[in-house]
Amino acid sequence: MAAYSIKDIAAALGAEALGAADLLVSGVAEPAKAGPDDLALAMKAEFADGLAAGQARAAVIGAGMDWQALGLEAAIIAPRPRYAMAGVTAAMDAGPAIAPGIHASAVIDPSAGIGEDAAIGPFVVVGPGARIGARARIASHVSIGAGAEIGDDALIHEGVRICHHVRIGDRFIAQPGAVLGGDGFSFVTPEKSMVEAARESLGTVENAATDQSWTRIHSLGSLVIGDDVEVGSNATIDRGTIANTEIGNGTKIDNLVHIGHNCRIGRDCLICGQTGFAGSVEMGDRVVLGGKCGVNDNIKIGSDVVAAGSSKLFTNVPSGRMVMGHPAVRMDLHVEMYKALRRLPRLARTVADMQKAVFKSDKTP
Repeated sequence: MAAYSIKDIAAALGAEALGAADLLVSGVAEPAKAGPDDLALAMKAEFADGLAAGQARAAVIGAGMDWQALGLEAAIIAPRPRYAMAGVTAAMDAGPAIAPGIHASAVIDPSAGIGEDAAIGPFVVVGPGARIGARARIASHVSIGAGAEIGDDALIHEGVRICHHVRIGDRFIAQPGAVLGGDGFSFVTPEKSMVEAARESLGTVENAATDQSWTRIHSLGSLVIGDDVEVGSNATIDRGTIANTEIGNGTKIDNLVHIGHNCRIGRDCLICGQTGFAGSVEMGDRVVLGGKCGVNDNIKIGSDVVAAGSSKLFTNVPSGRMVMGHPAVRMDLHVEMYKALRRLPRLARTVADMQKAVFKSDKTP
């Protein structure tokens, strides 16, 4: 296992190293579980309390913390500790063990292009005309469809499916089981369906044909993913119907997220686990959607929107708004609504007492 000096880690982070800066560490750990060769992550006072239970000689600590009083031989002072944690973990992460070159069991179409220094693992299938960038690392059982393009420095974990003609930028990361560019879920009936009638009438359905079958609308568009995008395990992103589905640069997509056909997602968005998008959603930049959010079809979400977990977005959301609830409303309004909801039982008892008093007074001579 590789070892790193405290001074080199601090230099990579742009942070300050104190004490025995030449001390070597080979891993990171929580303070109470750290061994003598681990760098403990004790960025807050409550975390530092665990150092006494562990064996760490060095730690990342926050500004103003006394490393010597904590019994450390060396420390890295991080003004923004959680940001420093990103750098430390990146330096320590060797990633999956994928041997250089192309594994003998991989099936690469002769017309496919493989970039310089790419590493392709066992049982990978690369279709005709596909292009894989330089230094890409592709783990076992990945399939890459005909005409797909993947940029430089990609890391594609086990079992990822990249469908035909999908285009992906540089430094892409896909976690195991992600499916990118499958057909959209788009079907139509010969006559107006119950779904259309219900939407138009808001539930008062009239004159809708019921004895009919669904006919597929084929997906002729593709999926275009920008640079520095990450997609989590078992996430799915559908290709477009006619136009492309698009994911902007720097966007991070968590496990089990579904993004439907024709969606256009902006730059540097954060989409948390189990969030689902219906089709044709337009979303701006730097949007954060908490876990289990639901996004209705054909709506627009502005930039810098934050939606709390389990929010259901049924209508357009203007830029900069923070929303919560089902249906999603402004966070401050939702808090007031929730407070009012909690007061309902007491209000009901008050109304019942008033009714009794009124009925009683009616009977009084």
